[in-house]
Amino acid sequence: MTEVVKIADAGHVRTITLNRPDKKNALSDELAWGVVGAIEEAARVDDVWVIAITGSGDAFCAGLDLTGAPRSSPLSPQSAQLDDVGWVGNFLLAIRKRCDKPVVGGINGVAVGAGLGLAMATDVRLVSRGARLMAGYTRIGGSPDAGLTITLPQAMGYEQAMRFMMENRTVLGDEAVKLGMAGEVVDDDAFVARLGAYCQQLCAWSPITLRLLKRGMVKSLETSDLESQLRYELGNIRIAFSSEDAKEARKAFFEKRQPVFSGR
Repeated sequence: MTEVVKIADAGHVRTITLNRPDKKNALSDELAWGVVGAIEEAARVDDVWVIAITGSGDAFCAGLDLTGAPRSSPLSPQSAQLDDVGWVGNFLLAIRKRCDKPVVGGINGVAVGAGLGLAMATDVRLVSRGARLMAGYTRIGGSPDAGLTITLPQAMGYEQAMRFMMENRTVLGDEAVKLGMAGEVVDDDAFVARLGAYCQQLCAWSPITLRLLKRGMVKSLETSDLESQLRYELGNIRIAFSSEDAKEARKAFFEKRQPVFSGR
């Protein structure tokens, strides 16, 4: 049986690939929970500094597999409780709450519905020029899930997010960058190489620095208490500066060379 989630390590980068190309990587229970589990596992591995999530074939994720509704799907009667976040909520929780490592979204093709939710839950995104991003909820009589009511307004602003979802718009790669849905657009034939190179580029920094940076950014989105956030930042930078990596960074700076980080 084909693995629906593929894991590959290169240096300090772990790539998680949704692997149902014949279904445009549409989400079954197995695939969805497999992605959540893979993120949480990568978060626990010290040698993994950066995580990438992408899709196999020509799609990132076409959303919920409507040809065989999963038991935990929002469309199934068994999961009608509104307080059960299921896997659609765990995408965002796994990436933002349970993983303090940078998670890079490699949006290599279509991303719709919960697939778009997974994409937008990542910390930064590269998008292929031919990718198509769409919420899609209005056309099936639904409302946004998978954290999109949180992540889209954060990325695009309130009105643009409302328009995007209400109008059921399809956004291509270049426009996705203009709207703030991604930080970089890449030609389709260069996408895999660029995603790998970008993730390796992030590994030039200390993993301690990256993890504390993410912790601070995520916490800032959850609080309106400015003094509390400022104190949290100071606590983090004290931890960062006391690390061996920080001492090596400063030493390398004065010696005009590239630092060699150990993650300690």
